[in-house]
Order: sequence, then structure tokens, then C-alpha cells
Amino acid sequence: MTLDDLRRLDPRDVGNWPVLPKLGVLVLMLLLLVFGGYWFDWKDQLDELASERQKETDLRAKFLDKKAQAINLEAYRKQLADIEQSFGAMLKQLPNRSEMEALLTDINQAGLGRGLQFELFRPAQAETMSEFYAELPITIKVTGAYHDIGAFASDVSQLSRIVTLNDIALQIDKEKGLTLEAIAKTYRYLDDAEVAAQKKPAKARK
Repeated sequence: MTLDDLRRLDPRDVGNWPVLPKLGVLVLMLLLLVFGGYWFDWKDQLDELASERQKETDLRAKFLDKKAQAINLEAYRKQLADIEQSFGAMLKQLPNRSEMEALLTDINQAGLGRGLQFELFRPAQAETMSEFYAELPITIKVTGAYHDIGAFASDVSQLSRIVTLNDIALQIDKEKGLTLEAIAKTYRYLDDAEVAAQKKPAKARK
């Protein structure tokens, strides 16, 4: 069928068209129906289906994560118990308020025991409070022989309570020997009343 034959077809008398033009019109109408159905109906449904599939994927991932946590629940509990035990052991290395004076004496005796001369031993006027412990900086200045100062630092690190030396500065004095200046920090745990007092401002901020 030529182009002229197609032009002569009467659109008001489709029933008498040849077979090929009829099939062409039917195919075109089918395509238009499919496109119209997709654009006005199926498109939203397909988008909704994709969204629901993504939700299903997210829920499946959450389920697998919760399942893994449930399977490892006993391991998590044991790990928590180990952490609490370690934390308790660390707290035992911190003195309470009544033991702080004895600890300061131990630090002083560690220096005197090594033959060092204290030129300054000044605990801070106020402690730095944390959630579970308080920090007390002590400014110290001692003079003595090199090996004695090294032994003093070692003795301090081996005290039964936690003491750290910070901001260390060494100077050589021809008359006095070696001078050590440092900030010794020691810690104590807070009693129940002090812990409660520390938690109140935190709760107020929240």
C-alpha cells in the first residue's frame, strides 16, 4: 500500500479499510492506552511499590541487626559486667576524701626518702570535679641528684593510689643540682552525695 492509498482512506469509514491500516490503528491505540495507563495510574503505583520495597529492605536490615543483638545478648551482658568490674577496680585505686591527706604525705615522703629537698609543695585550693571523681593538682618543686629525681618519679608512679606527673620542667643549678618542677595530679572518688550534686547540673542542662 502506497502513501497515496493511505491518504485516500476515509477516517469515518474505518471498517472498510484494508487489513494493514486497521492493524496499524489498533497497535497505535493500544500503545496510547498503555502510555495513558502508565502516566495517569501505573506511574504512581510503581513509585509507591519502589518506596515500599525500600521500606521492606530497611526493616529487614533492622530486623537482622536486632536479631544479631539478641543472639549476642549474653556476650554483651558479660562485657558490661567486665567493664563494671574494671571500673570498680579503678575506683578502688582512688582514695576517698579522708584518705587524701595520707596520699599527700606519701608523695612528700617519696621525695624525702630519695634525699630530695622540697622547695614547693602546694596543693590547689580547689579540686576539679568530674562526674565520678575529683582531681587535685599539686605544684611541686624539688632539687637533688639526677638519679634521685628519676627514682622519685618512679616511686610516685608505683604508689598504691593513682598519681601522675604533668608539665615537667628540669633545670640544672650548679649549687643545688637538678631542679624538677611539675604538677602532680591525684584523684579521689566522690561519695554518693557529691555524685548526686554533680548530676543535678547535668540534668538541668538537658
